[in-house]
Amino acid sequence: MRRPLVPSFVPCLLVFGLPACGAPKGSQPAESAKTAAPAAAAAEPANEPGPKAPSAQPAAAAKDPKVAQTAEVGKPAPAFELVDLDGKTHRLADHAGKIVVLEWFNPECPFIKYAHTKGPLSDLAKRLAGDDLVFLAINSGAPGKQGHGVEVNRKAVEAFGIDHPVLLDPDGTVGHAYGARKTPHMFVVDAKGTLVYAGALDNAPMGEVDGEGPHVVYVEQAVAALRAGKAVPTPTTPPYGCSVKYGS
Repeated sequence: MRRPLVPSFVPCLLVFGLPACGAPKGSQPAESAKTAAPAAAAAEPANEPGPKAPSAQPAAAAKDPKVAQTAEVGKPAPAFELVDLDGKTHRLADHAGKIVVLEWFNPECPFIKYAHTKGPLSDLAKRLAGDDLVFLAINSGAPGKQGHGVEVNRKAVEAFGIDHPVLLDPDGTVGHAYGARKTPHMFVVDAKGTLVYAGALDNAPMGEVDGEGPHVVYVEQAVAALRAGKAVPTPTTPPYGCSVKYGS
């Protein structure tokens, strides 16, 4: 007596509308919203493409006690501790009660070279100088990357006539904490330690005003507002320049 044919598959139980057992190869459901790749970042200005924007909570910042949190305009600026070209330690906390201007720096980036020779950075630190303000440059370039190295930066300091400290961040911890993506990428911290500006140096990459209107040096504008006791008129702008040469 012939046995009845047995189906080659066994129906799966449905749980919340999805199969509870394995589906055939190639038919798995798409990733959930929590694990799917993030949407593409907004297009950057027409210059050297930057790296993928850091996540809201960089792992390096979360683990490193030198960095308090991720930068956000209107919130306390991330604390940091870095050494300069002479090995001297600089802490953001050392400058409490003063305005602090931060410039992300790469001496071999064409945008930096222009800004420090023909552009606003050639004399911006001197124009803004005062007992109430500190200007610091930070190089987050990793070993082996463009612009890395004490001697490379020493030569640039001399060539550009830089009088303020250049701090080294070779592992990129502080750069990621601030979300620095370009050189130059500028940040202004007020006397209370609040980040009040983040973005471009000005609206004229390589000396060409972007769009219509007058040339605006956003950093100078922000500092002037703080000194006048007013709110910063333009707290964020898209940065331009070379990508920060992170190691990862």
